[in-house]
Amino acid sequence: MKTHLKNVFGFDSFRENQEEIIAALLNKRDVFAVMPTGGGKSLCYQLPAVLSSGMCVVISPLIALMKDQVDGARANGIRAAYYNSSLTISEKREVDVAIGNNSLDLLYLAPERLSLDYFFRDLQQRANIAFFAIDEAHCISEWGHDFRPDYMVLSKLKENFPDTPLAAFTASATPHVQDDILMKLNLVSPFNILASFNRPNIFYQVQRKIDVNSEILDFIEQHKDEAGIVYRTTRKSVEKTAAYLKKNKINALPYHAGLDSEIRKKNQDAFNKDDIQVIVATIAFGMGIDKSNVRFVVHGDLPKNIESYYQETGRSGRDGEPAHCLLLHSYGDEATIKFFIGQVEDEKEKKRNSAKLASMSSFANNHICRRKAMLKYFGEEFPGTNCGSCDVCSGKFSTRDATREAQIFMSAVLRTEEMFGRNHIIDIIRGANTQKIRMFNHTEIKTYGVGSEISNKEWTFLIDALFAKDAIMQMSDEHNQIKLTDRGRNILFGSEKFSIIEPVKVEKQAGISKISRTKDYNKALFECLRQVRTVIAKRRDIPPYLVFSDKTLHEMAREYPTSRGAMLQISGVGQVKMAQYGKFFCEAIKEYQTEHSK
Repeated sequence: MKTHLKNVFGFDSFRENQEEIIAALLNKRDVFAVMPTGGGKSLCYQLPAVLSSGMCVVISPLIALMKDQVDGARANGIRAAYYNSSLTISEKREVDVAIGNNSLDLLYLAPERLSLDYFFRDLQQRANIAFFAIDEAHCISEWGHDFRPDYMVLSKLKENFPDTPLAAFTASATPHVQDDILMKLNLVSPFNILASFNRPNIFYQVQRKIDVNSEILDFIEQHKDEAGIVYRTTRKSVEKTAAYLKKNKINALPYHAGLDSEIRKKNQDAFNKDDIQVIVATIAFGMGIDKSNVRFVVHGDLPKNIESYYQETGRSGRDGEPAHCLLLHSYGDEATIKFFIGQVEDEKEKKRNSAKLASMSSFANNHICRRKAMLKYFGEEFPGTNCGSCDVCSGKFSTRDATREAQIFMSAVLRTEEMFGRNHIIDIIRGANTQKIRMFNHTEIKTYGVGSEISNKEWTFLIDALFAKDAIMQMSDEHNQIKLTDRGRNILFGSEKFSIIEPVKVEKQAGISKISRTKDYNKALFECLRQVRTVIAKRRDIPPYLVFSDKTLHEMAREYPTSRGAMLQISGVGQVKMAQYGKFFCEAIKEYQTEHSK
């Protein structure tokens, strides 16, 4: 195992849990592994596939990602193929022959393919299957955040292949979902691994949004030349944000289900190949994405649940290098999600979704360690009191008394008989001269114009804070009327103080300063090696990270390997990659040394 780990993948040692999972599969045991994104799940089935006499059939959720997964395996010298509707008839025939000849280590399939009876029977009769590996196994659970009915066909695998080991992998599953996966897949005495959900290399930051696109732009400008994903809830907001970023000279493209499939594929390829810096997407983008050098993820809206948020932020820092995740949210986000939950007819599903939203809202609105709160949701306790790598633990907040402003706003609400929404109340207290104000004679109200020195954005921020503290509530009707709660009345009449917590701008370096960082490396040499990687990737028409990861290039820029032996000591440089790419990087390092020794 360790010889192949070094020769094929270029690693000197296993990550936590990998060796035990591989040994279990080689001993023909079922496996159930909950491991965080970036924890090295793919190696857990790729390495035993190389060592087994038959092939591993990998069930992967998205056809669009299979080519990258296969290209990545082939880059390490692994005999891999995928079989899906994107192949031509002749390409399908080639894969069929390879299956019959037992000349594949890995075969990637979508679950829909297994639902075709003729294909299923053909696998049973002709294929020598060492074991099955199910990626994103939480998709089989109706309790999970991303249930997919097509995954239900996998419940028949054990019935039809009773003697073939089955390994199920997921990065995000609550204890309830874990139990459901085990039951649905009928795993037999599986080897269970529940790894920590902690991603210590990720810095988590949450703040209330006021001008979302400018706030996203400001954040991205702190991450010059680094790849990132921006998530927005709707197709319209994806298009607006992508256009705004492009207008401000950020190389960004949109991705959502409303785009033509060819455009989606083209935009995703551009992101994977580092032709663009940012992809702006709905949650239609990202499941199973293998791009290892995503350095940041921005959520421009509140996610529906913590499982989704965890999985989406987990697409950053897959290589173990520092990453920064920003969540921007407002009370309006939560109200919108509540509205759609209210449309659900199934009462159990409605209750389940409401509970998940409540957990997500608590995560965003309560100023306790982000990491501690997230891990607790998944049933894990974070040791210690300060993670050192989130906005709360890094002390990036200031608290100020806002009782007077709160009283001004709520007084206007009460004096207008709690019949109006936030925008009209803001217009009143800022002294606006609108037709609506004139119509209702609201210029005569005592609080008219008393908050004119405070900007519209600042009032919006304060109102969101009042919602979060349950001081006010909004009626779910077409008028969005605001009403005071008992707590709001206490604040208005002086029996309770009201304070707001305001974020201090988190600069990139400050944000990740306490994260376990890569040891110092020559940044100029790293940029040089990155250019070499880009040239090789373009020639081979593959994403650059499939040549070498950022982590591997960082180590090269620290160790200066210029010979075959020295290069093979670098983590991530196996025999096949050394033969294909090694000399180009050795030559680049020699050339750099020569130029800088003068």
